[in-house]
Amino acid sequence: MERPLIDGFGRRHRDLRISVTDRCNFRCGYCMPAEGLEWLPRSELLTFEEIERVARLLVERHGVDSIRLTGGEPTVRANLPELVRRLSTLGVDLALTTNGATLRMLAGPLAEAGLRRINVSLDSLRADRFAELTLRDDLPRVLDGIDAALEAGLDPVKVNVVVMRDVNDDELVDFARFGRDRGVVVRFIEFMPLDADQAWSDGAVVGLEEIVARIGEAFPLEPVARTSAPASRFRYVDGGGEIGVVASVTRSFCDSCDRIRLTADGQFRNCLFAVDEHDLRGLLRSGASDDDLSDLMERAVGAKWAGHGIGTVEFIRPARSMSQIGG
Repeated sequence: MERPLIDGFGRRHRDLRISVTDRCNFRCGYCMPAEGLEWLPRSELLTFEEIERVARLLVERHGVDSIRLTGGEPTVRANLPELVRRLSTLGVDLALTTNGATLRMLAGPLAEAGLRRINVSLDSLRADRFAELTLRDDLPRVLDGIDAALEAGLDPVKVNVVVMRDVNDDELVDFARFGRDRGVVVRFIEFMPLDADQAWSDGAVVGLEEIVARIGEAFPLEPVARTSAPASRFRYVDGGGEIGVVASVTRSFCDSCDRIRLTADGQFRNCLFAVDEHDLRGLLRSGASDDDLSDLMERAVGAKWAGHGIGTVEFIRPARSMSQIGG
């Protein structure tokens, strides 16, 4: 019998984010420090068998119907299509978030293994700025990777842009035009306090209203009805597609959030901004039963806070950065 994961505020959780590795093949624009991070030993990462067991339990017993693979950078995990193949048998909406640098090589095999859709993280369309943010001159490879994802039939292909004031906010219209021309959905994400350098401030946040207004001046927009998805959606009045804005800071959507997270080292998190983690890896490797695993996750979700509290005196910054938690 299905036992939905429901928190203390009556929210049902059906979207599972799985970080498959803490490693990256280049620096993200904000989530990893320039000097890099100390990577976990391979033995501390969940195996494909362990990931599949947790995912299957959440799907079959708790009604999870959406799984997204994240990192670090998930495509650096060896034999990633094999994990996709395992999870695709669960019959869920299976997606992946990547920096896109290796998609020319992997998009086809991932699609053949059962991946349905993909998000590519890209914070600048300008070669010099991209190199400054990532410390790699790989913009052409990422753009080619987006084309490869489209050619492989992944649908939709989305581009995630973390908007940072005085860093890349002058590219809002450029990204909108890119999405319209390429036939991809661009999602603008408000800068959140999960940067590894801990340089976040309110002043660095470009909010939803400003993003929509600035793009709307060039390409008029109209809102689309809100769902439980993290992005507020807006479509172009002329029918040229749509954009999304993930307004985690200025318009918190905690009341409709249905996501739970599993880190690469097997820690279960009930929120991206959770300050507590729950050790599934220890249970998995000590012979725990499915009931034991379910009980831990049910308790964890039941203890979920009403909201993250960004911008309030009560806000507590998570100990891990985005690259260590997964998007």
